[in-house]
Amino acid sequence: MSNLFLLTDEQMEWLTPFFPKSHGKPRVDDRRVLSVIILININGLRWCAPPA
Repeated sequence: MSNLFLLTDEQMEWLTPFFPKSHGKPRVDDRRVLSVIILININGLRWCAPPA
């Protein structure tokens, strides 16, 4: 499931400057987070309903 991303490498390179920098804590995978947000918006799911 971890390899199911909705954004290409080129799209992520374009979006990377818009993410906040890490300040001490390790960041989660931004591509994974964006993929879930896009999945929720496309399918009209509630935030508590996406797959793990």
